[in-house]
Amino acid sequence: MKNELLIKKCASCGALVKVIEDCTNENCGLQCCGKEMQLLVPNSVDAAVEKHVPTYKIIEDEIFVTVNHVMEKEHFIEWICLVADNKEYFVRLFPEQNAECRFPYIENSVIYAYCNKHGLWKKTVE
Repeated sequence: MKNELLIKKCASCGALVKVIEDCTNENCGLQCCGKEMQLLVPNSVDAAVEKHVPTYKIIEDEIFVTVNHVMEKEHFIEWICLVADNKEYFVRLFPEQNAECRFPYIENSVIYAYCNKHGLWKKTVE
């Protein structure tokens, strides 16, 4: 699907894998730790107080993306990604830095943010 980011996660160790083309055959799928990896569905986890949905401001030909979220060692936004047609822009984040980045402004693209405790979140760019 257009502007969709497919990420699978291991329920045992927490490994994440970006899927370019997923298998459609029976008894087929990515495995880790001896178990099938699960597809992450954006906005699927009901989080506590923190906000997880990315927000953005358009500044000339760029968008400034922020996620209003704590950035502590145990709980933080691990990465933000912008998906637009055949392009992806990815920024990895670390605790104690701000959950923010800049991407090219591309109308109808989708911004994804991944929280290490509450999963995958997304916002469509208008």
